[in-house]
Amino acid sequence: MASPATAPPPPGNLKRIVAASLIGTTIEWYDFFLYGSAAALVFNELFFPDSDPLVGTLLSFLTYAVGFAARPLGALVFGHYGDRLGRKKLLVLSLLLMGGATFAIGLLPTHATIGSAAPVLLTVLRLVQGFALGGEWGGAVLLVSEHGDARRRGFWASWPQTGAPAGQLLATGVLALLTAVLSDSAFGSWGWRIPFLLSGVLVIVGLWIRLSVDESPVFKQALAHAEARKADAAAERMPVVAVLRHHWRDVLVAMGARMAENISYYVITAFILVYATTSAGVSKQTALNSVLVASALHFAVIPAWGALSDRIGRRPVYLIGAVGVGLWMFPFFALIDTGDFASLLLAVTVGLVLHGAMYAPQAAFFSEMFATRMRYSGASIGAQFASVAAGAPAPLIATALLSDYDSSTPIALYVIAASLLTVVAVAAAKETRHRDLAEVAPSGDAGEPAGIRPARDAHTV
Repeated sequence: MASPATAPPPPGNLKRIVAASLIGTTIEWYDFFLYGSAAALVFNELFFPDSDPLVGTLLSFLTYAVGFAARPLGALVFGHYGDRLGRKKLLVLSLLLMGGATFAIGLLPTHATIGSAAPVLLTVLRLVQGFALGGEWGGAVLLVSEHGDARRRGFWASWPQTGAPAGQLLATGVLALLTAVLSDSAFGSWGWRIPFLLSGVLVIVGLWIRLSVDESPVFKQALAHAEARKADAAAERMPVVAVLRHHWRDVLVAMGARMAENISYYVITAFILVYATTSAGVSKQTALNSVLVASALHFAVIPAWGALSDRIGRRPVYLIGAVGVGLWMFPFFALIDTGDFASLLLAVTVGLVLHGAMYAPQAAFFSEMFATRMRYSGASIGAQFASVAAGAPAPLIATALLSDYDSSTPIALYVIAASLLTVVAVAAAKETRHRDLAEVAPSGDAGEPAGIRPARDAHTV
C-alpha cells in the first residue's frame, strides 16, 4: 500500500486546502499591493505634501520599502513557531495582523490633519503589514505542498502563488474603479480609503475558510516522530539555527533565485505607475488598466508553469523566466514610451508571463529544499530576507534612477543584473522535483539533509 507520507490526499480535501491557501494569500497580497499602488498614486500628496512630486513619490515608496524590511522578522518569528506549533495557527495570525493593519490605514488621518505624525503612523502600520506577510508566504505554500500529491506538487503548490496576481488584480481593480467613477479631488479626499476599509470584510471571509482546514499531515507525522525519538532537539527548540547549520547553501540559493523574480515584479507592477504617468504621458487610469488586464493573465499562466515544472523540473522553468525577464526589459520600456495602451498592455503582459515562470515553481522548489521540522523557517528565511535587497528597494531604486538619468536604460540594466544573479543561483542548485517532503529521520543519508529523499510513486508497495 502507499506510504502515508506520499499517498495523494482525497481530491476534495486537497482542493479545500488549496482554496484556503489561495483565498488567504489573495487577501494578504491585496492588502500589501494596495499600499504599493496608493503609494504611487496618492500617498505622496496626502502624507508628504511639502516635497516636490517626484521626491514625494520617493518618500512614499520609502515607506513602501519599510514593509519589506519587516518581512525577515516575520519570517523568523512565524517560521520558528510554525515549525514548532504547526502551519495553520500561524496562518490565521498572519491574516489577522495584515487585515487589521490595512483597515487601520483606511482610518488614518493625513498630513493635513495631524502633521508629521501621519507619515509616522503610516510607517508603523506598514511595518505590521510586512511582518505579517513575512510569515504568510511560507506557511501558505507549505500547507499545500505538504498535503499534495508529490507527482503534481509543482501544480498544486503554484495555486497559492496565484494569490499575488489575484491580490494585485483585486487591489488594482478596486482602485481603477474608484478613479473611474470619482473625480481626482474626491478620490484624494476620501475615495482612497474605501479599498483599505474593504480589507476588514475580506479578512472575515478568509478566517472562516482558513479555520476549516486541517494541519499539514507531513508536519504532524514529523512532530510525532521527533517526540517519539526525542531526536533533533536543536531543530525542535530553534529551527532557524538548524536551518543555518544544515541548509545554509539552500538559503543562499533561494535568496539568489528571488532577486530577478522580486525586482522584476515590482518594476513591472508598481514602478510602471510612476514611469508611465510621468515619462510616457499615460493617464493613471490607463496605467492601472494595463496592470489590471495583465494581472488576470498572470493569474492564468502560473498554474500552467507549475504543471510544466512537474514534467521537466523546477530549474528549467525557473531559468526560462529569469532569462526571459532580462531579455524583455529594453522592449518593455520601449513599448511603454509609445504611450499607446495596446503597447503598454503588451509590455506588462509579457513581463508578467515571464515572471510567472519563476514564481510558479518557486513554492515547490523552496519547499523541497528543507526538512519538515525546519521547512517553514528555511523557506521563509530564504524568500523574505531576499525581499529586503530585491523587492523592497526596487521601486525606490527605479524612481531614483529615473530622477537622476531621465532615462529607462539604467532601470533596464538594473533588472538585467538581477536576472543574471538569479540565473547563477538557480544553475548552482540541485533539481528537487523528485524529492519527498516526508521527514523519516532527524539526519539525512548520504550527505542529504533531513527530509530530502527521492519521492516515491503514490502506488509504491
